[in-house]
Amino acid sequence: MMLARVFANELGHRVLRESTRTVGLGVTGRQDRQASTEVVMKKTQLHDFHKSQGGKMVEFAGWSMPVQYKDSHITSHMHTREHCSIFDVSHMLQTKVYGKDRVKFMESLIIGDVAELKDNQGTLSLFTNAKGGIMDDLIVTRTDQGYLYVVSNAGCADKDSAHMLARMHEFKSAGHDVDLEFMEENVLIAVQGPSMARVLQKGVCDDLTKLTFMTSVLTPVFGIKGCRVTRCGYTGEDGVEISVPGADVVSLTEKLLADSEVKLAGLGARDSLRLEAGLCLYGNDIDETTTPVEATLVWTIGKRRRQARDFPGADIIVPQIKTKTQRKRVGLISTGPPVRQHTPILSSDGKVIGEVTSGCPSPCLKQNIAMGYVEAGFSKVGTPIQVEVRKKAIPAVVCKMPFVPTKYYTGQ
Repeated sequence: MMLARVFANELGHRVLRESTRTVGLGVTGRQDRQASTEVVMKKTQLHDFHKSQGGKMVEFAGWSMPVQYKDSHITSHMHTREHCSIFDVSHMLQTKVYGKDRVKFMESLIIGDVAELKDNQGTLSLFTNAKGGIMDDLIVTRTDQGYLYVVSNAGCADKDSAHMLARMHEFKSAGHDVDLEFMEENVLIAVQGPSMARVLQKGVCDDLTKLTFMTSVLTPVFGIKGCRVTRCGYTGEDGVEISVPGADVVSLTEKLLADSEVKLAGLGARDSLRLEAGLCLYGNDIDETTTPVEATLVWTIGKRRRQARDFPGADIIVPQIKTKTQRKRVGLISTGPPVRQHTPILSSDGKVIGEVTSGCPSPCLKQNIAMGYVEAGFSKVGTPIQVEVRKKAIPAVVCKMPFVPTKYYTGQ
């Protein structure tokens, strides 16, 4: 019990530290600066609801978001693994791409094979730049309503929308048919955990056993029209993301919470859950200086796209698949004090060989887990290494990810 409390406190302190760091708060005058910062922070449609439910609000990607509720981080984390939690992800950017050249347009920006997708099937992909760097990660779904449905990160929303708009104007100037619609009226919530299907099935007519991982459907949810349900998430658990009209999101959240299996969860649990699942956080684990090959995300590059080399940065990225790279993203497990972002990674003889990009105590494993980049020669699973914590070298080992097995629903 004491160990669990230690892990919970450390995780909570880490998330709060990183949240306040985002807005540049120091020790002196912190409350005054935080108050002035909140004036300019964006608020989701669930903001007041979060506060009424005891949500502790922090800044995240320019938004006021709940880091936790009355339960501790570890309690919310474990509840998601064992039952079901709702996460407010309505700060994410949702976009519809229309026009007969919509697939060609999207493939001019990302590394995925959109053309091979079936109706209402999606794929995780990456925006890349001319140097092969990752501009953002996103999910693209090919719907049967005549448009592509794209979800990308809140922290990159301005950059992503400007990038897509600029490319759209280029396409139109060349005589292609494409249009964008940024979905300002709809917001997103994620419902994650093993109880999700039982809870949600009561509110939809569609048979959820037929909705497999990375597929999507337009359907009323608990009587609310205009919803899109996509079987995906950021926790490693079975789950969905529901795009719902903003005016109805509080009502939908309340209907879901009427089931005793369901609780609200915040950024703290979301971060530790995604790390246990070995999932990257943009800006931490991947960025414009990182290629998909370095990030071990080669599987997101469509086979046809590799052969055609017709995506941004292809001439840099594709050769790396065969020749390898000088560094590689790996998972780490360590003992002793927790490992944080920017912690140096050392060889057994003390040489700096890389850096941690994300780390936290794992509530499920009761061990310190992390991911980071190391020189390729040290990337083999089982390689003993060290991490430098508080100027001391702590034993660690390279391990396979995900740290906790994922439970995505792929059908019966």
